[in-house]
Amino acid sequence: QVQLVESGGGLVQAGGSLRLSCAASGGTFSNYGMAWFRQTPGKERDFIATISRTGAAVYYANSVKGRFAISRDNAKNTVYLQMNSLKPEDTAVYYCAAQRAYTEIYYIEARQYTDWGQGTQVTVSS
Repeated sequence: QVQLVESGGGLVQAGGSLRLSCAASGGTFSNYGMAWFRQTPGKERDFIATISRTGAAVYYANSVKGRFAISRDNAKNTVYLQMNSLKPEDTAVYYCAAQRAYTEIYYIEARQYTDWGQGTQVTVSS
C-alpha cells in the first residue's frame, strides 16, 4: 500500500494553467501505475490520465487530450498533472491513484486502483 498526497490545486481563470503534484510514500513508487481522476458533486469519479510504472506509456481522456500532460519522477516519488488551457468545466476535486504493476500496463477505471489521495480542489472561473 502507498500513501498519496496531492497538492497544487487552486483558483485559476479560464485559459490559465495549474500543475498538480502527488507525492507517494510507503511503497516502491516505480512499482505502481499512477493516474489522475476528478470528481464533481453528485457525479462519479472520472478518469483523466494515467502513466505506467516507468512512464513509458500514457493515456488520456478525450476531454483533456492536448491540454493536460501527466508525468512522473520516480526519483522523487511524485506524479504530476500539468493542466493548460483550463476551462470552467475542468472545475472538480482532483485525485491521484496508484495500482501495483509489474509491467507497463495502465488502467483507466477507478475500480482498478487500490490507493487514493485525499484530493485537491481545482476551480476554474469564467
